[in-house]
Amino acid sequence: MNPVRVQFVREKLAEVSLREHEGEEAPPPKGLRGLDVLDVGCGGGLLSESLTRLGANTLGIDASESNIKIAKLHASQDPKLEHLSYLNAPAESLLESSKRYDVVCSMEVLEHVDNPATFLSTCAELVKPGGHLFLSTIARTPLAYFLTIFLAEDVLRKVSRGTHTYHKFIKPTELVSFFQKYRSPSMDPEYLEHATLHKAWISPHSSPASPPLTEAEVRGLVYHPLQAKWLLTSRGAWAATDCNYIFWVRKPFQ
Repeated sequence: MNPVRVQFVREKLAEVSLREHEGEEAPPPKGLRGLDVLDVGCGGGLLSESLTRLGANTLGIDASESNIKIAKLHASQDPKLEHLSYLNAPAESLLESSKRYDVVCSMEVLEHVDNPATFLSTCAELVKPGGHLFLSTIARTPLAYFLTIFLAEDVLRKVSRGTHTYHKFIKPTELVSFFQKYRSPSMDPEYLEHATLHKAWISPHSSPASPPLTEAEVRGLVYHPLQAKWLLTSRGAWAATDCNYIFWVRKPFQ
């Protein structure tokens, strides 16, 4: 699943850059180069390594000490990953520092946390004003239960039993609704020139099923058995986000 997640991150950053430089003859193709990126729940470091190879200054964090040891060991075999570091720590511990990130990613983590609202707030506050938050998770639908629990865990045993808990799955509309209500409680002094009033990350007047593409987007992640790989579904594809999906939202400057 990692290649398709990286694809979405690259596409969204490129899309935003093109929109912001609209009208210019040759907007700089910055991509991830030079950006400060945080990978929350990095596991063995697959995403962290991929983003670093694309030019990001990446910090991968995980609450599991064994995961961090594995990630560090794997990264040590590639001398080109000099801008990648790892930390065995929960995300909330980073709030004590003033450091904030251009991009925060948390992939396949949200469906495992006990308090999703607190987790989402923590991830959101680690994003710089104008920065980007990327999440991937599983929708709470009968299809998702059938594929990820009944089939993957109980029948095929591809995943250990008990890995997923159905009531922890989050529908895309619930995620959008959270950011329609969410307002950042603090403002980094570096960005006070942009600050007037705190605003919701996603327009409260938009439909949770179709937020403005300049503020947020939800896309489905579908496994194609014949191609033996994960695919990013097209925008608006029917039932595409009924199981695995990826979400992007941008933090407002104010």
